[in-house]
Order: sequence, then structure tokens, then C-alpha cells
Amino acid sequence: MRPAPDEVLHFSEDPAITVFHPHVAATARQAEPYVWAVDAEQAPAYWFPRQCPRAMAWVGPASTDEDRRAVLGAGRERRVHAVEYAWAERFLTARLYAYRLPAAAFEPFGAPTPNASVATRSVTPLGPPEPVTGLLGLHAAAGIQLRFVTDLWEFWGAVTRSTLEFSGIRLRNAAPAR
Repeated sequence: MRPAPDEVLHFSEDPAITVFHPHVAATARQAEPYVWAVDAEQAPAYWFPRQCPRAMAWVGPASTDEDRRAVLGAGRERRVHAVEYAWAERFLTARLYAYRLPAAAFEPFGAPTPNASVATRSVTPLGPPEPVTGLLGLHAAAGIQLRFVTDLWEFWGAVTRSTLEFSGIRLRNAAPAR
């Protein structure tokens, strides 16, 4: 599930949104109200139940072969997503929807490299939401290694100490470190 070149996506478990209004999320680091969306590159980070904590790592220009092997293993994958076993059932049964939104209404957000797109005005979806099913299959088709782990913080520590690029979403929902 990826957007077309002139689109961005908003993933939600709510299939009844007709207009997205800018708001300040409870966990926001900025005071400005935004409508949030992602491009094709960032979309896989949202192939999860909304509240699911996940840690992601991928090979970047400065990544060493040693770190790639240590974190990703011996395979050809260049990206890994890790989720706690406690979230496995919710991951496999999630009812997720993708809203296609006009990319022209959004600006890149994040520095030094944008990791999302934001709009400061209300945005109407281009059509009805599309069910996003088979999250496991989406990862496989995209060549993204999916790992279920007992301790997300152990994985996160290894990733953040490596030369790989990384992102963590909803980490506050992860179980305490063992």
C-alpha cells in the first residue's frame, strides 16, 4: 500500500474520516496544528496498528557492512521492522485503512531528512479509505524483514548504537526493558 506520485497517505483504524483537520497531537513536540501524512518511502513505517510500538532500521549511505550484518543478518534485506510478541496478534488482525490525500496540500516535515508531510489546512481525501490487509504480506512483498522480539528496547539499543538509519514509533507503548 503506497501512494501514487501525486498523493500522500494517512493510515488510520477509523474508516469514517471525511475531512482531516489540523490538530496538535497529544505527543507532539511542536505547538503548530497539522494534518499528518506520509510518502511512498515512509508508508511501510505505518503498516501497523496505530498504537503498536515498533523499531525500524535500514541501510543508509554511512552504514557499515558489519552493522548491516549484525542488525539485519546475512540476507539481502536492507530494512527491518521489529515488534514485540505481545503485539503479534493485534498486528496480524489489524483493521487498517489508508486515505489517499493530494500531495500538493502538504509540505515535507522533519530535519535533516523529512520523515513525514504536513498540511496546515483541512484536507479532504481523494476518495473513500482503502482497507490495508495482509500486513505481513506487505512487508514480505516490500522486502522488509519483520521481526517479533521479546524485548523491543534491546533491539532499539543495538540499532541506535549502529551506523544504520533508524526510526521508532509509539515506543512509549513498549513493555519496560527486561
